Amino acid sequence: MSSPLLFIIACLIWGSTFWAITLQLGDVAPAVSVVYRFGLASATLFAWCAVRGDRLRLPWRAQKWMLVQGLASFALSYVCTYSSEQYLVSALVSVLFALMVFWTPLLNRIAFGTPITWSTCCAAFVAICGIVLLFYQSIGAALHDILGGGNGHFLLGFMLALVATVSSTAGNALVMKVREHSGNVMLTMAWTMLWGTLMVAAWAIVTGQSWQLPTRPSYWMGLLYLAIFGSVIAFSAYFTLIARIGTQKTVYIGVVTPVISVLLSVQFEHYRPAPIEWVGMVLCLSSVAWALTSGARKTGSIASLSTTPSTKAT
Repeated sequence: MSSPLLFIIACLIWGSTFWAITLQLGDVAPAVSVVYRFGLASATLFAWCAVRGDRLRLPWRAQKWMLVQGLASFALSYVCTYSSEQYLVSALVSVLFALMVFWTPLLNRIAFGTPITWSTCCAAFVAICGIVLLFYQSIGAALHDILGGGNGHFLLGFMLALVATVSSTAGNALVMKVREHSGNVMLTMAWTMLWGTLMVAAWAIVTGQSWQLPTRPSYWMGLLYLAIFGSVIAFSAYFTLIARIGTQKTVYIGVVTPVISVLLSVQFEHYRPAPIEWVGMVLCLSSVAWALTSGARKTGSIASLSTTPSTKAT
């Protein structure tokens, strides 16, 4: 399948999954819903690999990296995402996930000492301004609620969403490390999701969360959509794109998905952003596009300078 088609598939599916998560809230604890989702997705992937005749076992040197990625990408990130959507409109969570474009160079700076470009710093400043405008009224209301003796749940949801974005960024950084040990995207995804599922299940058991099965048809429809489309198909497309074109270009998905998510929230969650919130969203997503575009130009110029005439002829 071509890279542009994989990109479109990932955008369309993930743009709708933020709203689909709301179908799973209320009846079951967020951590338990995450276990159901990725348990089903992992089982589907293992079954597919078995049908293809793949050898399902992988050595421990690969498993240890998949365990860490499972913790970051499918355990911590999704428990925080599901929990945050109890307090935030799904569209707002999706916009915060666009900030992964800035967490990625920051993580590379901390872990590998990679310099951060001036254009990225400028774009990050614009993004921060956009986030301030987007959440200014809601955070102000939450602080007023806390001072009045309330619980300020909006702030909790905001912080959980931020943790989810940072955790997902760390998980993305581990994709290439996993690929060094196995090029089978489906199989490594199956193991990574399994590790994440087991860790979340252990957490749910230790914290005494209820494991009841919901009865609402909408919950099961959302679960099937999130497990098969949102997990198996979208992550397959995403991780394949990372391997083909790199993280820098693949994260353009983070610019498109919030737009789809906002439109769905307006339609199904009756989300009515104020003018200042629209301006904030535009600033945030524009800064993401700016950062990605400037990064792509720099990468292209470096590649052209490092290419010798004999290499071009080849």
